[in-house]
Amino acid sequence: MNDSGWYVDERCTNCDVARQLAPDLIVEADGRSEILRQPRDAAEEDLMYTAAFACHTRSIRPPSGRMDPRRDFYPLPLDDTVLFCGHNSQRTAGANSYLLRRPSGNLLMVDTPRWNEPLAARFETIGPVTDVLLTHRDHAAHGRRYADRFQARLWVHEGDLESAPDADCVLRGTDSVEIADGVLAHPLPGHTEGSVLYVADERYCFSGDSFYWSRTTEDIEVADSVTWYSIEELAASLARTAEQLRFEWLLPGHGDRKHLPAADMAARMRELTARTRTLRPRPIDFTAVRW
Repeated sequence: MNDSGWYVDERCTNCDVARQLAPDLIVEADGRSEILRQPRDAAEEDLMYTAAFACHTRSIRPPSGRMDPRRDFYPLPLDDTVLFCGHNSQRTAGANSYLLRRPSGNLLMVDTPRWNEPLAARFETIGPVTDVLLTHRDHAAHGRRYADRFQARLWVHEGDLESAPDADCVLRGTDSVEIADGVLAHPLPGHTEGSVLYVADERYCFSGDSFYWSRTTEDIEVADSVTWYSIEELAASLARTAEQLRFEWLLPGHGDRKHLPAADMAARMRELTARTRTLRPRPIDFTAVRW
């Protein structure tokens, strides 16, 4: 029991997920999340639980210290087509994952939440999951298990094939490929050798860790301090691909989500491409990411 209310325990890794979901209640301080203030009403209490059930270390804790499963609202609709899975996994570095509705009633899963059978069953009540799309090696941990559970196809790029060697569908090279009706896979080596982004319906861009929305800069950014393969390759990938992309929703694995008009996103992608061209390799430094 914590008499002072909601709190963040010592396991916090500063992944930003909780702050994305409850930005008026949870803030960054000294390289970790902290409670800015306690919820004032039921709606804000729900936001706290939404953040808590997404936190990959379960560091966001209610006053009792015990989570109320009745306040688990995942998957959380972002609009009528995309749902945020929540329940981020320590084995994917706390990455966000999504469900994408298709006109047929089927669903595609982009990256995966932590493995949980009741959660998988909950997803199935929405519709059959036919494909699990991995954006890159860091997010592959639960891919095979969810694909088997749903009898779905597991996708990965050949550059990161060792992270999912039993994938059913392997993307190759750098050419864009339509993998489902209205869904394009764009190989984007840089963050990792096999990074891929998926664009659906010219509206939704699932960018993995290739780029994200930064609340600090209020713009699209690359995490150049956490680029495992090559920042020069990422610059080349953006130069090759950015002009082909049209989307309104930016839905990354790490970093915030953003919804803007497609023309605004296209202009920002052109500017990002130009900025990334000037970057040079630097040591890995998670603390330098501009959330």
